[in-house]
Amino acid sequence: MTINERDIMGGLAKGLAVIETFTAERPRQSIAEVSAASGLDRATARRCLLTLAQGGYADYDGKFFTLTPRILRLGTACLATMPLPQIVQPNLDRLSEEIGESSSVSVLDGNEIVYVARAAQRRVMSIALMPGSRLPAYCTSMGRVMLAALPEPELAGLLSHAPFPARTIHTLTEGHQIRARLDLVRRDGFATIDQEVEMGLRSIAVPLLNARGRVVAAVNIGLPAAHATIEELRDRFLPHLFQLQAELRRLLN
Repeated sequence: MTINERDIMGGLAKGLAVIETFTAERPRQSIAEVSAASGLDRATARRCLLTLAQGGYADYDGKFFTLTPRILRLGTACLATMPLPQIVQPNLDRLSEEIGESSSVSVLDGNEIVYVARAAQRRVMSIALMPGSRLPAYCTSMGRVMLAALPEPELAGLLSHAPFPARTIHTLTEGHQIRARLDLVRRDGFATIDQEVEMGLRSIAVPLLNARGRVVAAVNIGLPAAHATIEELRDRFLPHLFQLQAELRRLLN
């Protein structure tokens, strides 16, 4: 469906752009920082931020803005209308109980993954992961299994932004490196990450397919690197993930 430009509410679009500048790495920002991150001029960024503060969606201490828990209403409302979290959460809880490790389900949104369900046995990253959390797709196990399923033109467009930021000394940042890993993911049907997102974290993921065989999400198991080598990760947890994949395929549309 083509949307006429005259039907677009520019103020709303700018406000959403401002909200999206707040991340786990940038939870507290000045007007200048939000302006730079959103691409909006300072005056527009200021008005958007003050509007959020007036509505209770942001706190303002005179210099810095932070989002308040009220902003979660927007994400919670969205997640509540999505059947995927409701379908996968019971299976995810059972998996996490069986293996004693944390597991998650995410979907792909552009060049990022968005967590939609999580069963946490312990905190595995320095940032708190929960439904709505975002991480780069290029260096995450769930991101790579979903990137591997993209049509070539779409994948080429995303990889054209390489080199990507190195989150650790192990992060693959070049397009040809990531493409080579994605070839292995397509061949093997799973992806592993060894301390590319954060030092001390390893994870393994498989795609979640619907009844028609289309990749609609990904599920992973993440744990401290001290708990398992990459080989142990595959041997211990891949059968569990493939079993969950088969169970959910019958349920996903």
